[in-house]
Amino acid sequence: MAWVRTITRLSRSSSIWKPANRFTSTISTDPGLAGLGSSGSAFHAGLGPTSPGLDKPRLVVLGTGWAGCRLMKSVDAGLYDIVCVSPRNHMVFTPLLASTCVGTLEFRSVAEPVGRIQPAISTAPGSYFFLARCTAIDPDSHTVHCESVTDQGAVRDAVEPWKFTVSYDKLVIAAGAEASTFGINGVKEHAIFLREVHHAQEIRRRLLLNLMLSDVPGISEDEKKRLLHCVVIGGGPTGVEFSGELSDFIIKDVHERYSHVKDFIHVTLIEANEILSSFDVRLRQYATNQLTKSGVRLVRGVVKDVKPEKVILNDGTEVPYGLLVWSTGVGPSPFVKSLYFPKSPGERIGVDDWLRIPSVQDVFAIGDCSGFLESTGKPTLPALAQVAERQGKYLSNLLNQIGKAGGGYRNAAANLELGDPFVYRHLGSMATVGRYKALVDLRQNKDDKGLSLTGFVSWFIWRSAYLTRVISWRNRFYVAINWLTTFVFGRDISRI
Repeated sequence: MAWVRTITRLSRSSSIWKPANRFTSTISTDPGLAGLGSSGSAFHAGLGPTSPGLDKPRLVVLGTGWAGCRLMKSVDAGLYDIVCVSPRNHMVFTPLLASTCVGTLEFRSVAEPVGRIQPAISTAPGSYFFLARCTAIDPDSHTVHCESVTDQGAVRDAVEPWKFTVSYDKLVIAAGAEASTFGINGVKEHAIFLREVHHAQEIRRRLLLNLMLSDVPGISEDEKKRLLHCVVIGGGPTGVEFSGELSDFIIKDVHERYSHVKDFIHVTLIEANEILSSFDVRLRQYATNQLTKSGVRLVRGVVKDVKPEKVILNDGTEVPYGLLVWSTGVGPSPFVKSLYFPKSPGERIGVDDWLRIPSVQDVFAIGDCSGFLESTGKPTLPALAQVAERQGKYLSNLLNQIGKAGGGYRNAAANLELGDPFVYRHLGSMATVGRYKALVDLRQNKDDKGLSLTGFVSWFIWRSAYLTRVISWRNRFYVAINWLTTFVFGRDISRI
């Protein structure tokens, strides 16, 4: 009866999709809207409920990070219509993002379009990708409320955003997290985070601009030192890897192509405690030695305030900068905080052993936005790509199992046996420190016994492992060619 489904979808879509300025709405006063408040809000046009027997059950995924994309890659599009809602239409391969900041890799090498991860979104009649952000969830009516992303204010003559709703049978919240600023004044205004492709693009433009400005006649020596002082806040893997990439760029490219200012450019890494705190003492010491040899200045301190041209530490030390990169970990986003669901420690969305939100039907949460409830007795997992990826893979298998058992529609899986709960086993940690050196730690945690390596062999393992983890063969080819081109010809220093 495929033709009946097609006619039903066409008739429904013709009545649903209208120009934005003519969207109709009805007012709801349901006090149970998660994230809307007790006063209720307006229901706008969108995708209505599915009809059992005519439509496949609809799986709605919020987010295109590691968790959401890994889930969409493996979920059976023959069992579900897949609808993805996200403010970006690609997944970012974050372990290689730091390499794009200095031209080692091009930006598109680390961006994987959603349609390539799950082709059904581009081809199946009932599956869609919506460039939008979810603003609220109504678990009683199985509806998510969304607002389109239109780059308003950034693009000339951009269209006004509009609101719509999407009904779901199963909902997966994989909305990720946002960079933690700890309430420090001036961070959002003056620092650049390193979580998205546009962050890497901004870092690259700022770095090259400062290099060119410092070479202009009449610039004082003090101003040259400030412009060419790159300060990194946070000594985790991202901060360390960016510092290593930046020091490589300075040694191999700046010294050759900006010889007039090569003696003025420096990198400072500021960390409140120990760098790479999740690694053991031996690996941390190796990383410290390698970064120091590469010219990175390590400073232990806590940032108190961020001014337009300087960072102030808690002991009163002032650190001038021309480029400030902030990499101090992540915390829950305002959207996650607004949801009226039980929370785990750290204000993440609380889930049970099967990654369900136990207080509502048919809603799951995975990735950095979720954490185990205290009642499970499990600790909150770290906000790592491998955690999110493993959760996405587990949940896709669970949803496939539910769909095959006839529980794909709303409120149809309450009595199904779900099988084994999710168990996370750490596969190890890796970090590059520049100069063809890296750390590889394959232990469950830093106190266990196991294999740990440093040096060139670790760097080769680091590159090989991440090359195989890149999702598509297209991007694997891009990454390999970029690495080869950089090795032979050096980095591209065009400011575009």
